[in-house]
Amino acid sequence: MITSLRQRFNAQFSQEKYNAMLDDIAQEFGYPVAFKICETPVFIDNALKTELINAVNEVVSQVGSADYQANIHLATPPDLRVPREDGTPTFAAIDFAICQDPTNPEKLIPQLIELQGFPSLFCFQHFLNTKFRKHYEIAEGLTHFLKPEFAQNEDLYIDALRKTIVGEDATENTILMEIEPEKQKTKIDFSCTERYLGVKAVCITKIRKEGRKLFYEENGKKIWIERIYNRVIFDELNLRKDLNLAFDFRDELDVVWLAHPNWFFKMSKFTLPFLKSKYVPPTQFLDKISSIPDDLENYVLKPLFSFAGAGVKFDVNKQDIDNVKDKSNYILMKKAHYQPIIQTLDVPAKVEVRMLMLNIGGKLELVTNLIRLSKGKMMGVDFNKGLDWVGGSVGYFEK
Repeated sequence: MITSLRQRFNAQFSQEKYNAMLDDIAQEFGYPVAFKICETPVFIDNALKTELINAVNEVVSQVGSADYQANIHLATPPDLRVPREDGTPTFAAIDFAICQDPTNPEKLIPQLIELQGFPSLFCFQHFLNTKFRKHYEIAEGLTHFLKPEFAQNEDLYIDALRKTIVGEDATENTILMEIEPEKQKTKIDFSCTERYLGVKAVCITKIRKEGRKLFYEENGKKIWIERIYNRVIFDELNLRKDLNLAFDFRDELDVVWLAHPNWFFKMSKFTLPFLKSKYVPPTQFLDKISSIPDDLENYVLKPLFSFAGAGVKFDVNKQDIDNVKDKSNYILMKKAHYQPIIQTLDVPAKVEVRMLMLNIGGKLELVTNLIRLSKGKMMGVDFNKGLDWVGGSVGYFEK
């Protein structure tokens, strides 16, 4: 991390400035953000930036490897496969814990925590950058972008999002689809998406079907849906038995999916056991393990499919493993030991970096990032209640 910039930021920080930034964000859209925004951005030096980029490249190359491609069809549950699948995900979000390098205590190394072929907060992260810059002194030589062209001209980033999500269709014919978007914690990103791209959030229950086509109504007008920026998480959809839907994801539909729903499974926790790299903690399917490790305290037990981290066992014991009925739907992953490296006004914070990728011209490219800081045992909200200098943020790199 860039020590001089950390010291400079901490010196200029005040609770009044932070509260003013939160109020400013809330006033932009008329409501407060539903999740904790961290008090600080993170300043990432070139050494760690290089490691993060190398880690992403290794992970993505292995997702495209012959070994994984031979097994990738097993990722999507047969009863959830959606037609008209594309060959490359539209988005990818790859999460890394920042840890001490075991081969060199002076170095930091990213360790893969999770990956998703699914969108993240692509618009809000850019918006959050503008607010940090407005309320704090963030040097012009820093950027939250990972693609050099975007660092030189941020309008190119919005243009790339627009080309990928909206394409050549009219804006009204592209929707951001979610379950009750007004109730989601990520609502702020939906508002930012409408501001930057003109794409509105539409509840999945408001969508109607005629033949192979979908439409929604606005002010009494029927509007055909050509492209769906899909933010519906299958795990949540499966839990919502109360929803009355007029179509099924598995229907043959004349729409372009962004990202195609099958990539929710094909680039997910299911992928982890297939990845072999110094950046990936050893991971196995639970039903493939020949013997249970003696040091279970160094492992995490994760269900392949769960909503908002439900079912993850951080402090694993043999009874937890014995209690799993369908072991093929669980993985046992070596723990990544987050290093508390972010100097705050009291105790240091641990950091997780989400590297965000966008399909540009048929190829996944790194574009920006999302940061989470924690002082608890894990990154989740439940482990950081009542703590300061934790939550979601943005990372700055040297241009």
